[in-house]
Amino acid sequence: MIITIDGPAGSGKGTIAAALAEKYKMAYFDTGMVYRAVGLQMVLDGASLEDEDKAASLAEKLTFPQMIALSENKDFRSDTGSRAASIVSAYPKVRAALLTMQKNFALNPVFADGSPASGAIYDGRDTGTVICPQADLKLYVIADLTVRAQRRCRDLNAAGHKISFEQVYEDMKARDDRDMNRSTAPLKPAPDAVIIDTSAFQLEDSLRVIEPLIDKKLAELSGK
Repeated sequence: MIITIDGPAGSGKGTIAAALAEKYKMAYFDTGMVYRAVGLQMVLDGASLEDEDKAASLAEKLTFPQMIALSENKDFRSDTGSRAASIVSAYPKVRAALLTMQKNFALNPVFADGSPASGAIYDGRDTGTVICPQADLKLYVIADLTVRAQRRCRDLNAAGHKISFEQVYEDMKARDDRDMNRSTAPLKPAPDAVIIDTSAFQLEDSLRVIEPLIDKKLAELSGK
């Protein structure tokens, strides 16, 4: 079974995807990691984030071990990493270089230790529209911008990154604009996606809405 969960930053889709992957024993692929890896490598190399050819070159050479190593860097999930990922992910050459890697995971999903999994849960921006349009269940998670900025600001400060709500809000607003208006694979729900608004939800609330959808789809797939 393949499940895709798309939506803007701070909507809670990553937390939801991880919880569902654990409950249903599926492999979890955070597709944003590949763009964060490329963006952060650009920053570490001192390259301009406006250099699409450089970013595409790094994307073509990206390996899973390299991505995992970069994920341990303190800025991987900081505002610096998020901004860099948002910028490089808008480049058609970068997206093309990373698309095959992301698509292939659905064909042979594996857990972090390399063992095979019976299904996968994707978390990203275009997993239901571009990467896995054949997914069995597509979710699109949204939340009010102010709520998302508050969540993001809280998480960043808890992780030791001193940043104001105003800065997070403006950065997130700019990121939404880039993601939703890029020429290649703009952020939008798939036509058959189920919309989940988490503005007033805690994780448990989201799971209470989503788990019955998964259970129903699993029953359909098993022929029951």
